[in-house]
Amino acid sequence: MIEQDVLDAELGDDDDFETIEVEGTELPDSRYLDRELSWLAFNQRVLELAEDPSQPLLERANFLAIFASNLDEFFMVRVAGLKRRILTGLAVPTNIGRAPQDVLADISAEAHRLQERHVRAWTELVRPALDEAGITFVGWDDLDGDEQAELYRYFQSQVFPVLMPLAVDPAHPFPYISGLSLNLAIRIRNARTGRQEFARLKVPPMLPRVVELPRVDGRIRLLPLEDLISNNLADLFPGMEILDHHTFRLTRNEDVVIEEDETENLIQALEAELSRRRFGPPIRLEVTEDMDDVTMALLLDELEITEQEVYRLQGLLDLRALFDLGRIDRPDLKYPARVPVTAVPFQPSEQNGTADIFAAIRKGDVLVHHPYESFATSVQAFLEQAAKDPQVLAIKQTLYRTSGDSPIVQALIDAAQAGKQVLALVEVKARFDEAANILWARKLEKAGVHVVYGLVGLKTHCKLALVVRQEEGMLRSYCHIGTGNYNPKTSRIYEDFGLFTIDEQVGKDLTRLFNELSGYAIEKKFKRLLVAPLHLRRGLLRHIDRERRNALAGKPARIRIKVNSMVDEQIIDALYRASQAGVPVDVWVRGICSLKPGVPGLSESIRVRSILGRYLEHSRIFSFANDGDEIVYIGSADMMHRNLDRRVEALVRVIHPPHVKELDDLFTLAMSDETASWHLTADGVWERHAVGADGARLADLQDLTMAAVQKRRRVRAVR
Repeated sequence: MIEQDVLDAELGDDDDFETIEVEGTELPDSRYLDRELSWLAFNQRVLELAEDPSQPLLERANFLAIFASNLDEFFMVRVAGLKRRILTGLAVPTNIGRAPQDVLADISAEAHRLQERHVRAWTELVRPALDEAGITFVGWDDLDGDEQAELYRYFQSQVFPVLMPLAVDPAHPFPYISGLSLNLAIRIRNARTGRQEFARLKVPPMLPRVVELPRVDGRIRLLPLEDLISNNLADLFPGMEILDHHTFRLTRNEDVVIEEDETENLIQALEAELSRRRFGPPIRLEVTEDMDDVTMALLLDELEITEQEVYRLQGLLDLRALFDLGRIDRPDLKYPARVPVTAVPFQPSEQNGTADIFAAIRKGDVLVHHPYESFATSVQAFLEQAAKDPQVLAIKQTLYRTSGDSPIVQALIDAAQAGKQVLALVEVKARFDEAANILWARKLEKAGVHVVYGLVGLKTHCKLALVVRQEEGMLRSYCHIGTGNYNPKTSRIYEDFGLFTIDEQVGKDLTRLFNELSGYAIEKKFKRLLVAPLHLRRGLLRHIDRERRNALAGKPARIRIKVNSMVDEQIIDALYRASQAGVPVDVWVRGICSLKPGVPGLSESIRVRSILGRYLEHSRIFSFANDGDEIVYIGSADMMHRNLDRRVEALVRVIHPPHVKELDDLFTLAMSDETASWHLTADGVWERHAVGADGARLADLQDLTMAAVQKRRRVRAVR
């Protein structure tokens, strides 16, 4: 157990935290990479996995779908936010000193290039490979008469009844086009009057996007739903001549903006804003490349969209449809099946075949690594056992995102119904999960759970669970601090860490933090946690500056940071100053990075790596050499303004030496030149390193990690 006065000495009293001012050479104005273009570069890395023939074929199709989904959200939030600020005259955050309109133009040019590359990856690489593997996307004209007749019967019985063609004429104004919906723009001629008309037909989103045909010689054949509909339009417009039809898709601004200081009821205000979000202004129009000029001009005029916002694409629009291929039973075309193992401390005892989670935590801190180690037998089991345990008096929990049938939520409900005190802090402002979280909040309230919604003006993003248990006449706090959401579904594909502890100081810290979140307490002193927005930025800056000073004094110094995004200018500048002092700095980032590594005189000792693969790298790790007494934190915060200044975030210090070594070894492996990764160059280009100088493929970090976790379990079994 680390002594309290040691922690106080490391971080200082909170009242002593100051903004770190460091004198030195002036940093150049051009020291940041554009964050939006960096995000597009991240999505390009996803696309490169789809283009990689060494990846399993159906996984490549899945990466194409992920790219499409990612780009949708980028437009709905980031591009929409920039446009909204420009139109309303608000300041546009930019760290590269260029006009907002120029930034938008660069984003548009790069997004056009990537969408065209995305289409080529599908039409020229993945689709032909699928065809060779016996999975074929067919068109209507590829089918014989009997097959077309059978599909027509399916159309009549399953599709036609839910179609809603909408005419556009003086009596029928141009219809509302919902965001991300797939539509047919149809031009028709009235056979009686000769007048040309326009109609819009929405492809029903509740129907399967691809229709599976009867197999021929074992071959899976798939017909896009819009192809089936467009070849049977005569049934929708009897007596009319179909002149032309084209597919199009609209993206709208779907960012939610709530002035929390001006609302009396956050839930009501959020529900109203979610309703308004459906009608956000258009920001992108995707059309098939053969769309005629008449239809194009009509869409541009009615949707009030510019040519710059139009994306003419070949073939299939909305490649999120490829997510559906995951249901195909072809294990030979997917990643090998992996079953998460139970973390060694939580493995069932040989005596009764069950695990006592509380007894395991009492023996010492437990660090779990998902999805290699099971979420179900650790985090979920922890909360389920707490709900049933008669000695547990209270459970406090943050919920940012969770699944629709979450056993975590059910455990909280069971605990409340068993008479325990249960507090759930539900972050209803979690982007795109707002409606689901409102439903869960109300369900929890009905069950007797005390539900709160956090602090005004701040999102509660930290991942915390606190269980208060009565043991031998005293209360003991069992704590979990994680890097990822309490979501059993995403825990299978998101890489995250979680720390279980009964450390008395962590229990006090969490108790104080929950009191601050649910009441009016303003707690300034946290001992083993760094908490945003008050302490986290200053605490990290202090650690970074200590490494700088240690390097100047000739003492051991090193900084390692793993995050999803590295954008915050103050943190980046501190890392530049550390590098100028000779501190080796390793940054492992999944997505956005505005830091320029390897620039002479600025960042020569900084390396930046990115790893993408089967699992989404989601954990955050912060490591400081500290003159040989290493300090390591894990938690929920990225290095972004919103995380450091506008969210409640928490990092917890990892103190158990084997856990510190595990995190350090993982980082060393990730930064190794023998591990496949992307390297960021000084000019902002991400270079993929997947093959060594000898032509052999470099090691896959996630494969190596799984092997290491399984080895630890085997060693325990032998003992």
